[in-house]
Amino acid sequence: MPFSDRLQPTWRKLGLEGVVLLAALLCDLVIVLPSAFDNIGPRGRDLLLLPGILAVSACALWAREHPARGAFAGAAVLVGSTALIRITDAAAFSTLLTDLSLTETVAGLELVYFAVRRLRPGMAAAATITLVVAGLFAATTRSGYSISSGRFERTMLLGAVLLIAAVAVGLRFRLAGGARASSRAAELLRSQWPLIGVLCLPLFLDLYQVLNDGPRLLPLWLCSAASAALAVFASRKPVVSGVLVSAVFAVSVVAVWIAPKSYDMPFDSLPTTEILAGTVIVVFLVRSARPAQAWPVIALMSAVVGVTTAVNVTSGRGLYDLHSLFIAALLVLGTAVAVGLYFRARDSERTKVVEAAVTEAQTSERMALARELHDVVAHHVTGIVVQAQAARMMGGKNPALAMDALGRIEEAGTEALVAMRRLVRSMRSNAAATEQATTDLDADLRRLAETAHHGVPTEVELHLTPDIPQEVARSALRLVQESLTNVGKHAAGATRVAVLAEVLDGELHVRVSDDGRTGDERPAGGSGGYGLVGMRERVELLHGRLTAGPAGGGWTVEAWLPLEGETE
Repeated sequence: MPFSDRLQPTWRKLGLEGVVLLAALLCDLVIVLPSAFDNIGPRGRDLLLLPGILAVSACALWAREHPARGAFAGAAVLVGSTALIRITDAAAFSTLLTDLSLTETVAGLELVYFAVRRLRPGMAAAATITLVVAGLFAATTRSGYSISSGRFERTMLLGAVLLIAAVAVGLRFRLAGGARASSRAAELLRSQWPLIGVLCLPLFLDLYQVLNDGPRLLPLWLCSAASAALAVFASRKPVVSGVLVSAVFAVSVVAVWIAPKSYDMPFDSLPTTEILAGTVIVVFLVRSARPAQAWPVIALMSAVVGVTTAVNVTSGRGLYDLHSLFIAALLVLGTAVAVGLYFRARDSERTKVVEAAVTEAQTSERMALARELHDVVAHHVTGIVVQAQAARMMGGKNPALAMDALGRIEEAGTEALVAMRRLVRSMRSNAAATEQATTDLDADLRRLAETAHHGVPTEVELHLTPDIPQEVARSALRLVQESLTNVGKHAAGATRVAVLAEVLDGELHVRVSDDGRTGDERPAGGSGGYGLVGMRERVELLHGRLTAGPAGGGWTVEAWLPLEGETE
């Protein structure tokens, strides 16, 4: 298995919030570790900041499952960390907020976000107030700044803005119905959070330098933030992102002139975030865009970077000659193109594999229907044979009985043809659970719910009639079976599964719903499988309708199967 595939479950478990928190933690480590062993103060004393940083990070991760416990524990960690700093005289450092590390700031905002999003209003307010009080205690106690000082006033203002933003985002997702929002921006954030986490680290480091060196670096940091945003957007529109990021690179020339001369950039060209963002965009261009569109945009980006570097070098900021910078740029560009070509080849191979798997799933379901055809049609044919034998025996003695038997033969033959037209498509040898199906759908569904191995209590509500065609009954049983199987595979934290089957307006309505988490997109049909593809194929062959997706904080599969089939 490729390393990226092994790493993917870890990324998925962390989520966007966890990856951003990890980036903040790495940024703090980059700051704390060198300062702990410099010549200022006792060596290693600043390492005493790490227990509080790591503990508040753990609280933020814990809050994803238990927001109330995580929030109150995070507040307690802030108070305890502040006491440790005061007792040991460790030097608390500031980032966005006075005497609060970047990890503590990000973790506090995430704790507020989880509390507002998932807790009852009263509990959410209590958790938020507790975190705010703990943050104020840390900001006023760690270094003893006066509440009336200008530094504390700036912290209060910025903290209020961040707090309002965290509450607003939490309310937005709360009102959007759990983990899913409808906007394209929210969907983009959900799909590209690993990239966002990677870009956050250099952005955080640049922000720390802005706070230390003054506002003259702010325009350059805004250019870095814009390029990072365009790198994320490049996953959807790589060509547009490439053109826009070229404009950002050009604006950076002016921002570099405004920045202090002491500000160091890698290879005297662009800030680290912009170089990384440009590399990512080149990868997306090579991976996703048509070559006729990708290469001109890559040439434009390269030209702008070259001009920017030349301007910086000739203006006296450069420490390298243009020849060395040209070689370094070629190495970076070549690496990005190679990575893009690798992903392009892998995407092509994966597309072929998925198409083959979908085709196999469709064929599998069609052939399962054909297997069931034997039982359904055999039932009707047996009735025809019996009626024909009776007509033959009674025809000479009582012609009226023979005519009645012929009518029943015609009816049974018509039903057999309808069932055959609705079921037969192809053939497959499949030992599915529907082989144990009887003619009583009510009993079959109840037995299936009792014997399902998904480990979640199942409630069954059935309103069925005895005249449901067998091909419809077997399809409904198969849909419920596949849905219950997926509950066991993907409904993390589910405590209840509800199965509903009822006859309404000439259709059999089947619904299977659970209350498990739906923060991660469930794959169709299971781990590497295509169960939903098979469900949809079966329903479409019966001229029914199928929906499957998140609903009410869980997952719902719903189907409507017509009871009357086509006669032609």
